[in-house]
Amino acid sequence: MNVVVLTLVETNCANPGPRTPTLHLVDDLKARGAAVRMVEAAKAEEIDAALDDPESRIVLAADTDEQVNAVLARFTRHALPAASKRPEGLPEGRTVADLPALAVLPLGAVPGIVARLGLPEKPAEVAAAVAGGRVKRTDLLRHDGGGVAIDGVRLGGGDRPWRGVVNLDDVVLADGSEQILACVVANADGYAAADDMVLAEPDPADGKVDVAIAVPVTVGRLRKRLRIEVRRARGRAVAVHPEDSVTFIQDGLVGELGRKRTWWVEPGAAGWYTAA
Repeated sequence: MNVVVLTLVETNCANPGPRTPTLHLVDDLKARGAAVRMVEAAKAEEIDAALDDPESRIVLAADTDEQVNAVLARFTRHALPAASKRPEGLPEGRTVADLPALAVLPLGAVPGIVARLGLPEKPAEVAAAVAGGRVKRTDLLRHDGGGVAIDGVRLGGGDRPWRGVVNLDDVVLADGSEQILACVVANADGYAAADDMVLAEPDPADGKVDVAIAVPVTVGRLRKRLRIEVRRARGRAVAVHPEDSVTFIQDGLVGELGRKRTWWVEPGAAGWYTAA
């Protein structure tokens, strides 16, 4: 059994060296007869070294969801077929082949994705899962900006309402005429709530993306009052077109969206080593 232990390092870090959980993991893997190779990546393209041997099992030593996202994004780029060419054997409803299975070793605080997917967390547990070779597959979200997500994305939230068009397949959730308090595009449940409101209850392995928007509406004839209306739908692909720009967070990555963006689900594309 060959195992690659991948660590993402900061470019300005002179000599980070393996951290204690990584050393424990390596010891546990070697005790199980594994040949272990260490790979450090300071740039996205350096992650490719973990894919040199397709038979190797890969462990990412990670602190954050952003690091997990970066590796999955690179795996996706590596797995994409050539333009205008659909390879034989590609699963129905998919644009990318199965990504290599990944184990995640938390280096400090447990990345939220690890907890939400119920993956092993301690070095000995991670080593056992990798050695056992059991893989569970979950859906992956891709978007037309080239990124990926496991949890999903939340747009807006807080005290900054925004306007925009939100379409899920053939369903119009917002037509641009109303204020939107928050919009979630959920695969796992990391962004299923906003401002203490539960907007969606997604299943990361059901082949669907859950989309919900929270909209303030006026009710009552004599004594008018505002209430929050939540509109929900589930489907294959969602397009969000903000009128101006809106802040978003996606697998821990924060940014501003000022143009139309489409997310779609790749059913079962992501794989995770898990306990038996």
